[in-house]
Amino acid sequence: MVIDMADIIGDTAFEWDEKKNEANIKKHGVSFFEAQRAFLDRHCVIAEDLEHSQTEQRYFCFGKTDAGIITVRFTHRNETVRIIGAGYWRAGRRIYEKNKS
Repeated sequence: MVIDMADIIGDTAFEWDEKKNEANIKKHGVSFFEAQRAFLDRHCVIAEDLEHSQTEQRYFCFGKTDAGIITVRFTHRNETVRIIGAGYWRAGRRIYEKNKS
């Protein structure tokens, strides 16, 4: 299911857990600060993360940055986008390219 970005993002702020950010940098080479750029792509794709939405709704943002197509896993809490994870993954690039055309 593809979600309209405006329904999720609007005029929101971004936040994340700094320890998760550091772990993400070590594991995937991507900071959550950098991951915010995916949301600036006017062609970004927002999709529901059905696998990880047990206790709260989670989503993916697939967006283009200077380094490539990034996948960002996030949740939306009280006008804030909380970034949970991010990386440059082939599956995310395929979803982005499929929905862009």
